[in-house]
Amino acid sequence: MKIVSRNEELLRDALSRIPQSSSRTSLSSCNKLIRFEDISAAAFKIQCGVQKTPCMYSRLSKQYGMDIYLKKEFLQYTGSVKERGVLYLLTSLPQDQQRKGVIVASDSNFSMAVAYHASELRIPVFVIMSTSTSPARVKMCREYGAMVISYGTTAKDSQTHARRLAQENGYLYLEEEDSAVYLSGLGTVGLEVYEQVPKLDAVIFPAGGHCGLLAGSAAALKHLNPHISVIGVESENFPVLQQSLKAGHPTEEQACSNHHFYGDVSGLCFGSNSLQLTGKLVDKVVAVREEDILISMLRLLEYERATVDAEGAIGLAALVAGKLPELKGKRVAIVICSGNLELHLLQQCIARALTLDNRVCRFSLVLSDCPGDISKLLEILAREETRVLDIRQERTFVTSELFTVEVTCTVETRDKIHAAQLRNALLERYPTAAWTER
Repeated sequence: MKIVSRNEELLRDALSRIPQSSSRTSLSSCNKLIRFEDISAAAFKIQCGVQKTPCMYSRLSKQYGMDIYLKKEFLQYTGSVKERGVLYLLTSLPQDQQRKGVIVASDSNFSMAVAYHASELRIPVFVIMSTSTSPARVKMCREYGAMVISYGTTAKDSQTHARRLAQENGYLYLEEEDSAVYLSGLGTVGLEVYEQVPKLDAVIFPAGGHCGLLAGSAAALKHLNPHISVIGVESENFPVLQQSLKAGHPTEEQACSNHHFYGDVSGLCFGSNSLQLTGKLVDKVVAVREEDILISMLRLLEYERATVDAEGAIGLAALVAGKLPELKGKRVAIVICSGNLELHLLQQCIARALTLDNRVCRFSLVLSDCPGDISKLLEILAREETRVLDIRQERTFVTSELFTVEVTCTVETRDKIHAAQLRNALLERYPTAAWTER
């Protein structure tokens, strides 16, 4: 599909300001300026290898006062939008390099996408992972068809080993960066959103250090319609992109988190090409709290039955946090780009989000240790239409008067208003009741 642009000058003006990036180990031969034609070519070439994911109207629209459309990129085979850039990158490699193979060194979405698509293209693929990598990720990469090698205790150890293997055996060492080929593949998201949602006012993308999706899609969207507002969202704990834009170059001053919850959201800014495109073509970059990301994950699970990670939920988090009031009444698309959250971490995230959303509450109070006092408490909870999740009694280590029992209850409430009503009802009967703060 070829879409004729009405504003080619804007994109070319942005590209004229992109400095030639320094040569890197993996894709030095691919570094050139991104053009809209590259994005169109990528869309044509990868159309049979990746999903054209739906961009659907969301029931969250009424809650936030705008028409929200969710681009569900987490439905890709490996659960990540990175497949688009990776597939176009692999199919663009010379045939002799495809025969020799490729090697990556991380447990990121990028590596998972390389493992799957290289195997599908019959390209030998090796993934070097540290010994601290989750067994579930190791298992998944092997199921995709990659040869997985555990080496070293840190990511740096794995990368060093991968580079050495690449040099000794003729493999191409791949790492996520902002080559024109990779950005063009990611930019196909912008083409699809533009086609799927007519009369768009704004599109929200995850940002952070790895802002290739934001940059590539902004290039496509602004080329097609410069009036569409393109917005990036990153974490307040790791405002890598905002710091890099302010400095005018990729910065590594912001410490990164090794916690898998954040993933690429906390990564270092990896290149000047995507940074310069972002600075010129992206209208706004906002930062959100961890609490907003968690509640966003809860909203997507409840309203869309979508199980996503922090990178996938961070776009909606900007609306949860009220950071974009100018979008009220507008037609907005949000790219839900990733759904690779480990099960044990998902459980923790949802439990924490329920408490942040005033859906699970805990209180303690002291009762006389007499028959019927516990039942009276339960009557109040039933009258207030709360569901008791857990109730515990402590008699031995109570610091109050003798023959009393300390009762700690965990209950489920509907929302913040319901929780406040329950609190008032308890304080009216038990003035010493202590509410556990979030």
